[in-house]
Amino acid sequence: MFEVLTQKLSKVFNSLSSKGRLSEKDIDEALRQIRLALLEADVNFKVVKSFLANVKERALTAKVLESLTPAQQIVKIVNEELVNILGKERNHLIAAGHPPSIVMLVGLQGSGKTTTAAKLALLLKSTGQRPLLVAADTRRPAAIDQLVTLGKQLNIPVSSDDGKVGPLAICRRSLKQAQETGATWVIIDTQGRLHIDGVMMKELAQMKAEIHPSEVLLVVDAMTGQDAVNTAEEFNRNVGLTGLILTKMDGDARGGAALSIKFVTGLPVKFIGTGEKASAIEPFYPDRLASRILGMGDVLTLIEKTEEAFDEQRAKQLEKKMRTAELNLEDFLLQLRQIKKMGSLSQLVELLPGFSKLASSIPESGGDDQLRKIEAIILSMTPGERCNPAIIGGSRRRRIAHGSGTTPGDVNKLLNQFYQMRKLAKMAATGRLPKNLMDTFRR
Repeated sequence: MFEVLTQKLSKVFNSLSSKGRLSEKDIDEALRQIRLALLEADVNFKVVKSFLANVKERALTAKVLESLTPAQQIVKIVNEELVNILGKERNHLIAAGHPPSIVMLVGLQGSGKTTTAAKLALLLKSTGQRPLLVAADTRRPAAIDQLVTLGKQLNIPVSSDDGKVGPLAICRRSLKQAQETGATWVIIDTQGRLHIDGVMMKELAQMKAEIHPSEVLLVVDAMTGQDAVNTAEEFNRNVGLTGLILTKMDGDARGGAALSIKFVTGLPVKFIGTGEKASAIEPFYPDRLASRILGMGDVLTLIEKTEEAFDEQRAKQLEKKMRTAELNLEDFLLQLRQIKKMGSLSQLVELLPGFSKLASSIPESGGDDQLRKIEAIILSMTPGERCNPAIIGGSRRRRIAHGSGTTPGDVNKLLNQFYQMRKLAKMAATGRLPKNLMDTFRR
């Protein structure tokens, strides 16, 4: 996410940190480089102008120029101004006074609207809500079938029709169904177009006037940059929006839409889509995103992902096994699967402070391919071999390699890594790591 922008900003800050004290000339040059980085990232020029003016005003103060750590002061200022542009604080979904609350998703075809509807429903379900999905996109071929299929996969009810009934009729019936079934949220997937036209806007405005949604959210592709901003302005002018959902953020190396859309439209970004999985949607936290853009990681999001993926009781059992060196390959396989639930390896690395540079060096799906390879090797073992890897000899290695589509060398490498990991895990759990390794863990 935003790899290109992050790298360029990091380069600017590194050049500043190599200087003892900063002069006004140094700051002007740094701001020039930041301006170029932002414009190349397709950030709206009005946003760039306002952002740099605020940063410069705060940077040219005695507090910064006379500071012993002026580069750190500049980074702090840039971070705070990024947060201001992104929206300052998280904006929650607005619930209706009486359930069900209605979310009307609008947007152009190809923005990921149908998939986002399912993702949002799953997110609400995980918080104890009872969502109902409504397939009201009767224009796009297979849109109804797609949402019904997603609903079955996620065990979320879907209100749909065969496409012969109009969107408004589908919505009316779905609201009755929601009241009868006790649904707390109704998420409507509306019709889209390949481009903005008056007919679509009129249909959406009519639907909004009749069903009175508490939220009208525009689903917009973050990778389209300034087009995303223009689309948001047009929808807001014709339909009236309450917020935005930015999709495909995991593929956006520039960040122009995310950094421009709130400032230009005044609409809050409420969620971001970070992948293809149904769980790949996150609440939008401006401060966390600013931290990611500056390569400072996002520890809070990482902690939340970990808490969702890992069972507390199971974690205590694993800690006990670590202390006694009883970890086996079954435990190792379980840990791998839980890590996979948290997202791709490059996305997780990006959340670690100081590790964002490594994210761009990980080949696309390269880390995930390695995890799949390890999983295949372990699954090719018998239960006895997983619980007691010591019994795996030469002939067993060859059989496991053949069953997993790998080589005996791959199997041997995995076993050696597992034994080393188990040894280090026991030492870490008992506080007996060598001093240099303990220092690394503390850092």
